[in-house]
Amino acid sequence: MARHAGRATLAGALVDARARTLRQFAALEAALGPGLRVPCTPELNLPLWELGHIGWFADWWIARNPQLGRGVQANPLVARRAARQSLRGTDADALYDSSAVAHDHRWQLDLPDAQATRADLTASLEQTLALLRDAPDDDTGLYFFRLALFHEDMHAEAGVYMAQALGIDLGHLPTAVHTEPAQASVPATTWRLGWAGPGFAFDNELGAHTVQVQAFEIDTGAVTWARYLPMVDAGLAAAPRYLRRTPGGWEVQCFGTWQALHLQAPACHLSALEARAWCRWAGRRLPTEAEWEVAVHTVPGFAWGEVWEWTASTFAPFPGFQPHPYLDYSQPWFDGRPVLKGASTATHPRMRHPRYRNYFAPERNDILAGFRSLRSASD
Repeated sequence: MARHAGRATLAGALVDARARTLRQFAALEAALGPGLRVPCTPELNLPLWELGHIGWFADWWIARNPQLGRGVQANPLVARRAARQSLRGTDADALYDSSAVAHDHRWQLDLPDAQATRADLTASLEQTLALLRDAPDDDTGLYFFRLALFHEDMHAEAGVYMAQALGIDLGHLPTAVHTEPAQASVPATTWRLGWAGPGFAFDNELGAHTVQVQAFEIDTGAVTWARYLPMVDAGLAAAPRYLRRTPGGWEVQCFGTWQALHLQAPACHLSALEARAWCRWAGRRLPTEAEWEVAVHTVPGFAWGEVWEWTASTFAPFPGFQPHPYLDYSQPWFDGRPVLKGASTATHPRMRHPRYRNYFAPERNDILAGFRSLRSASD
């Protein structure tokens, strides 16, 4: 597992992540042309900016970080070494720092072209791997290398969302496992919520604490289209994103291609608002993140990893929260949005962990998200 990966395993994972990034970029470039322009919308980013940002992020926390070896104790505001791009007169920090460059402003930037950006990524990876070879082979010494790996994996998954929104075939269509969910009864229990280590953890996972969980009955798999669409058929909800009704039944748009909808596939590209509406209609509710974790660890046949799953829990700090050096990873998003648990078919396997807390605004329906439902004795 990448959270515990040593130097050799981590080096291979970093190379693999970069290869995935470049494959995606090549597909986008082929579809969009050399300018790689996309509409300025909240759910999209400029592919050239994404590519440059990935390399910049690794450089900022690894090659340019004088406190690389301090891990989570590193000072996030320490003065950085000069960026490699500055030798060519480019201010990389002014272009790619996501904490300082507003989303919509990225469309106004004079970005380096694809060839120069690829060259920077090659140089960045070479520096990263060279520094990794000399890094202490422990959680502190490898912290920023693991962070850069997971950051790139997250952007690769976001690239899948973007390709789906733009109707671009990336050449590797994610496929979900088709399930027939049953119901499983889970007894009341005490649960330890949060990460207690060792290994890598995101700051919002730390602060392990005990919670009481009452008995409940939960779906063993995500809600399928066969369960969700009757609410739409009844006129109580709009057709979900990427679906259309035809004389022959429902079809789904998958990376620009319309195909027959598998009714036993997990319902996907649903917002938290749609998930909550279905639960009200069905007389059920979303699980809390504690209930979800209890079930994933105790219920035989609990299927997860097909879609991210909306929960009833608010993304909030656990007790004693302290932000890690990447200050903007969690803290700015403690704004009432919900937690999602699990993973999707676009999530790299090394990113998947039952303690991971994902978080998106409840109205987002471009992500590969669905839900499962439950009923507790008190409901």
